[in-house]
Amino acid sequence: MSTPQQTYQFPSKTIETEYPLIDNDPHFKRVIKYARTSDYVHGAVAAAGGPTLLYVMERMHPSGVGKGGFPQAMRLAGVLGLGGGFLYFYQRSILRFYGMSENAREIQMDMREMVDRVKAGKSLYGESQLTPAMQGVAARQSRYSALLFSILPWFNFVNHNQHGVDTAKYYQQAERELEEERLAKLKGGQ
Repeated sequence: MSTPQQTYQFPSKTIETEYPLIDNDPHFKRVIKYARTSDYVHGAVAAAGGPTLLYVMERMHPSGVGKGGFPQAMRLAGVLGLGGGFLYFYQRSILRFYGMSENAREIQMDMREMVDRVKAGKSLYGESQLTPAMQGVAARQSRYSALLFSILPWFNFVNHNQHGVDTAKYYQQAERELEEERLAKLKGGQ
């Protein structure tokens, strides 16, 4: 005879910030989708920084590594630069979800996306193949993970419903919009 499995849902931690919290554990795709042009520019500059500095140092004081040594070093600097540039780009974007930098544009995008999902009858944060217990584990592992990117880059690839925000605002806004649409149809029909 087996006993029913108990599941525990721990409350989502939030950090006090100057700007409103959008999501304390956004999915990887949302972070990329909400990125601003300035994030791409900063990431590209950071990615080019390593190879550029290595080239300038080589021109100022040649290392004399021999034939083929410098191109290998430049390739390595390029790969490391691309990785670092991507992490910088990603972190700039995700910090807006956390409310740690100005995020008015992202708040509007989030409201529009979530209200459209409510109207379409879809799950707010997507469907998951994981059990609720495993979704909770994934959420606890990646919540606010971008704050420690310098130690361990960690991304959220799991759809779950633990994001540290009250989702009622999306449903209330969807109700208001549906009511406005209904009233507009009534006015237009008369």
